[in-house]
Amino acid sequence: MAVFDFSGKRVLVTGASHGIGYAVAEGFARSGAEVTILSSTADIAEAATRMTAASGRKVCAEICDITDRDQVRRSVGGLGPIDVLINNAGLERLTPMYEEGDEVERLFARIIEINLIGTYYVTRQALTRMPAGSSIIITASIWSKSAAAEFAAYVTSKHGNLGFMRVLAKELGPRNIRVNAVCPGWVKTRAALRSLEEVSARAQISEDDMLGQILAGQALPGLMEPDDVANLYLFLASDLARNITGQAVNVDRGEVMA
Repeated sequence: MAVFDFSGKRVLVTGASHGIGYAVAEGFARSGAEVTILSSTADIAEAATRMTAASGRKVCAEICDITDRDQVRRSVGGLGPIDVLINNAGLERLTPMYEEGDEVERLFARIIEINLIGTYYVTRQALTRMPAGSSIIITASIWSKSAAAEFAAYVTSKHGNLGFMRVLAKELGPRNIRVNAVCPGWVKTRAALRSLEEVSARAQISEDDMLGQILAGQALPGLMEPDDVANLYLFLASDLARNITGQAVNVDRGEVMA
């Protein structure tokens, strides 16, 4: 983890009970920030305890379903000033177009609801507490710039994340609030490993073989860990990136070069 100083800065990270969100939140805490982490699941409290022990700084936890407008008003609206907002909460699942039954349609709607509408609710509420000089970072995906068969809802939502980010960058720029997106490639997270399991089963090949095919598309070999992408968030939130807004930055070991 690179060295940044966020002493006195107040940071909110959604979807931070594990994976990329956890690594990013811990990075901010280790860098001196006052961190609040938010998730819809009760394990966010245990994550905050572990983060506090690792960083030596008190990390606060909020349980909140970001698709519930009233919960967002209470949780995010109940916080003090916010200098950095990390919109990381999201859902990644297969939604094949030829899947029979209504469940895939309900799942499609839920993914859009979390990844787009929930991100909108959190951002809208947080902005009431964000001063000039603040920063918003959205976790998008390399699939925000490409696509993958059978992931219609997730890919659609991630393309939408970039559109939302660019509109915010234009709209909030006059208030000196910067907005950017991080586009991770394949990272060893619960969501990615679940997708790997499902895709491998549908292709009737082993997970090792499927992962090998995926990683073969990278310029640099290997599967990233959440800590490998966390520094980019800290950089984009720092004064070093004061001239950067409206950008979607890949961290994918060279899988998508755009």
